[in-house]
Amino acid sequence: MTIRLCATHDIPEGEVRQVELDDGRMLAVYHLDGEFFATDDLCTHGDASLSEGEIEDGKILCPYHMGSFDIRTGEACAAPCSIAIRTYRLRIDQDDVLLAD
Repeated sequence: MTIRLCATHDIPEGEVRQVELDDGRMLAVYHLDGEFFATDDLCTHGDASLSEGEIEDGKILCPYHMGSFDIRTGEACAAPCSIAIRTYRLRIDQDDVLLAD
């Protein structure tokens, strides 16, 4: 099943946006180095929306405690974050960013 998340032009290069799925899950969708990535939006360390964080060197910084995660792999990269976030496979179809989950 393929789900449309947004249009490619909705997320400028180097930015992140929150997308809510029909089932209530919240994803963070990133435009990084010409590619699109998606992770769970909720930080595994605390109740923080990662889409409100800053992107730095391929990582998303949690806005609450400044821990970070690798955008491509979901790996926790800096304390206090120690549990990875889930990543999602995406594909681009013309101007649409699609969740290929």
